[in-house]
Amino acid sequence: MKINTALILCAGFGKRLNPLTLKKPKPLLQIKNQTILEDCINTVIKLKVENIFLNTFYLSEQIIDFFKNKNFSAKINIIEDGKNILDTGGAVLNMINHSDSKDFFVFNPDTIWNENYVNEINSMQKYYFQNKLNNILLLVNKKLSFDNNIEGDFELENNIIKQSFEKNFIYTGCQILNKNLFDEYEVENFSVAKIWNKLLIKRQLNGFESTEKFYHLTNLEIFKKLKGS
Repeated sequence: MKINTALILCAGFGKRLNPLTLKKPKPLLQIKNQTILEDCINTVIKLKVENIFLNTFYLSEQIIDFFKNKNFSAKINIIEDGKNILDTGGAVLNMINHSDSKDFFVFNPDTIWNENYVNEINSMQKYYFQNKLNNILLLVNKKLSFDNNIEGDFELENNIIKQSFEKNFIYTGCQILNKNLFDEYEVENFSVAKIWNKLLIKRQLNGFESTEKFYHLTNLEIFKKLKGS
């Protein structure tokens, strides 16, 4: 079994990267002459995903124009949040309502994705189906973060995610979710963390550890360092 559909979250205001994002959406910022959105899409395509959905809201016309001059092998579907911006949970639900798939990759393009992640994500996908899961998050130990100031989100033990004081693991911005997780929700502004928290309480939030160096556009300072690295 394999996942044929990926969702990429592209609607945010990117306020931590002002003034760069006052006139350009964060996914279109460039590192080494390529947008971080393109890095993400190329990584998704290497996973042999056939359909990609993107959500847009802030400066959405620039995201739409970006694809007029690009020719990707996967089908790109642009889904607008609507009159009001949707948080991550609402955005995912809005996108999956436009697809017949049951299992989805969900990517945040704030992470600098590259082909080094492909084998790990494929292994995570294999683990997901072998264990008949409905969720799994790709996590990395904060020791591998390019940004030494970034705080961890969770603990990870035997592929089960836990909340703890130490929080040694960072959510990388890649996860697999099943459509049934959203059955009780409507398309509105809510965070996917709302679903995570319910799963955490039941000890049903799953994790898979990445061993890749973690590069993430945390803020303007980190962006400048990444541009110069």
